[in-house]
Amino acid sequence: MSIKLDFHRPTTMRKRYVWKSILLFALWQLSNAATHYSISEELKEGSVVANLAADLDWDVETLSERKMRLDIVANKKYLDVNKETGELYIVEKIDREHICPSKTSILCYLKLEVILENPLRMFNIELEILDINDNAPQFRRDAIRLDIAESTSAGERFSLSNAVDPDIGSNSVNTYYLSESEHFNIEVQTGRDGSKFADLILKKVLDREKQAVHHLVLSAVDGGTPTRSGTASVIVHVLDINDNTPTFDKEEYNIKVIENSPIGSLVVQLNATDIDEGSNADITYSYSLYTSEKTQETFSINPSNGELTVKGILNYEDFRIYDMEILAMDKGANSLSGQCKIRILVEDMNDNHPEISIKSFQSPIKENAELGTVIAVVSISDKDSGDNGQIDLTIPTNLPFKLKESSGNFFELIVSESLDREKAPEYEITFTVTDRGSPPLSDNETMTLELLDVNDNVPQFPQSFYTIRVMENNAPGALLDTLTAYDPDLHENQYLVYFIIEREIANTSMSMLFSISPENGKLYALKTFDHEIEKEFLFHIEARDSGVPPLSSNVTVHIIIVDQNDNTPVIVSPWRAHGSVVEEKIPRSTDKGSLVSKVIAIDGDSVLNSRITYQFLQVTDATLFSLDQYNGEIRTMRMFSYRDPRLQRLVVVAKDNGEPALSATVTIKLSTVETAVKAYSDLTEVPLEYDIFSDLNLYLVIGLGSVSFLLLITILVTIVLKCQKPKSSKAAPPCRNSVVSERNSFADSTLVSNDAYWYSMFLAETRKGKLVVRQPAPKGSRYIVSSLPRSTGLTETSGSAPSTLQVRTAANDSCVHLVISNIYSGSANYLILFGWKCIDFIE
Repeated sequence: MSIKLDFHRPTTMRKRYVWKSILLFALWQLSNAATHYSISEELKEGSVVANLAADLDWDVETLSERKMRLDIVANKKYLDVNKETGELYIVEKIDREHICPSKTSILCYLKLEVILENPLRMFNIELEILDINDNAPQFRRDAIRLDIAESTSAGERFSLSNAVDPDIGSNSVNTYYLSESEHFNIEVQTGRDGSKFADLILKKVLDREKQAVHHLVLSAVDGGTPTRSGTASVIVHVLDINDNTPTFDKEEYNIKVIENSPIGSLVVQLNATDIDEGSNADITYSYSLYTSEKTQETFSINPSNGELTVKGILNYEDFRIYDMEILAMDKGANSLSGQCKIRILVEDMNDNHPEISIKSFQSPIKENAELGTVIAVVSISDKDSGDNGQIDLTIPTNLPFKLKESSGNFFELIVSESLDREKAPEYEITFTVTDRGSPPLSDNETMTLELLDVNDNVPQFPQSFYTIRVMENNAPGALLDTLTAYDPDLHENQYLVYFIIEREIANTSMSMLFSISPENGKLYALKTFDHEIEKEFLFHIEARDSGVPPLSSNVTVHIIIVDQNDNTPVIVSPWRAHGSVVEEKIPRSTDKGSLVSKVIAIDGDSVLNSRITYQFLQVTDATLFSLDQYNGEIRTMRMFSYRDPRLQRLVVVAKDNGEPALSATVTIKLSTVETAVKAYSDLTEVPLEYDIFSDLNLYLVIGLGSVSFLLLITILVTIVLKCQKPKSSKAAPPCRNSVVSERNSFADSTLVSNDAYWYSMFLAETRKGKLVVRQPAPKGSRYIVSSLPRSTGLTETSGSAPSTLQVRTAANDSCVHLVISNIYSGSANYLILFGWKCIDFIE
């Protein structure tokens, strides 16, 4: 890049042009380098270091979508990036002395990598950690003991233990101070590595007889602001003369040791000699004060024979060079020492397993992912060097994926074959990295790749048809059943919604009768059902998934309303005009076994709940009357005598077969008379005649013929009822107001019920004929018995010719169509009328 300056322009213009050119050149240079920041150590957690989004020109709104993440090379995660603002902030306090324990360099960096995907970009960031004066100087020993012979001349110097300060630069040890003494002072010196240490200088000859021990205080002060200091006691023992110092075979040793050498293995055998004799020649070996604690923790020196052995673990990747200084000290009264320097070089071996780092992994993916789709980005590394650090990455060959090298030690995992979730819903992908050492080392990491299903499965119910039995009189909102479908798809494709397919029955929507929870398929009743009105419902329920496009299926639901004993029997004969007491008259000459009266009760319930039995609750004379428990006929058990009272009171109870049983009662007052009784209707007075047959055979023939005729008619009527469909409400308009009266009824009835309709058959018995009645009876109908005398003005026929009667009701213009046969003079004929529908009377 060249910069051309125009010196013919004014000076100010030239300066601006030069500065702009220099600035552009500097920016061009920085674009190819890492981004640098610097912070002080010990910053609080949450402190913002820099805004990377602003500095690196990122779009803040896309950071989360691009899966931005921060990797700190070879360190734990002290920092992180706010994905909403792009700010780099402190996650954990940073201790510079912990990150950079070595003081060979005053610079301490944290290397960061910021990775953005879609598209994939990496940014290198160097964060310089600036030292603060947060550590005080410390001596390795609290007390420094020196033995100085009294023959030592003035000016002799002695090495003192130097103080250690983890801080660097001016924050490290700056100088030393010694407490006031007439015999000693110190001289501060600087080592080759810039460290400060002090030598104790004898400025006045010692006299052991005057003072055998000298107690001094050595202070180390750093150069930080504010300054920090540490102290150690210096104890000087004055000894007798010992003028020869031990010497080593060599002054310096360079030794190579392979890493991971066994603990206790010999490194070097040191040898020092002293020309003195006796205890002054007896030598012990030790580390000098200049030997670091790390070195002393890794190697051990035998004080007796000078063997240097391995004490700790040697790791080439952590520490490659160890420098130490070994002292050989005699045991004379005034011990003297010699020293040698040793440098140990650690040689590498293939002891580090390769490492795998998953930088990006997309899971799950759709099963219809295109070939070449990038699923993962993987980086590999090995701390070893040479062939031991050369590594290869592989995956199993039976997977529909392959590895593609992108750059350096980064690889992309891409789709190489079509995927099918129905065959394999997920894949276990094992990344194996192997180095080229001898023997080779390897490592692996397994990732699970899930496949997202497309919506290709229809929801399925366990059954195609549900039958649900619901007891009538249920509470609104009662839970009927739970209909759950299953969808083998995943996630939103298997989330099902249930609803009722609309269908109207008698202008009523199914959604007004039932409700289903869209989340769990629980079916509820929205109203109270009555078996006598509604027997069953048939509708469909649909289950629809939440896929795009949605798929659905339906199931048929059959609701059966189960009958409950909720209707009390209703006594329809004998009819009670006022109250519950019925008054009847009977001749005292009535024969044994004669029919006195007949109690007829009906029940709106079905099956067992509608079966009625009769029994006496109270009777004046239990020997005089009998009651048939099934048909309600009251007959005489004997003829009346003069001793019997004229008034007989009978209380009959009609009880159904439900649980609990319900019942109704009627009270009949019988009056005995000596002559024939006249019967009256509500409209016309007609005399009640009795035809007395003296011939017993005639009675038997008539009785057998009547029974046979009744049996035949009952069979025919039953067949017709089974084959005939119920008439619609329009074909039989309601007759709401029927006016009926009753006198001296003698009737026989048979009651048959099926589902919601009652099929009633009443046999109105006269002395000469029978009347058969068929009528569907919905719940709530009023059953009324009426007596029609012979002289009512109706059309009469004789023999077997039927007659037709049409009667207009008072409430509306609906008619009652009656076909009556076998009407004889002197007979009382009984008709059953219903308050809701017109009826047909046919024999």
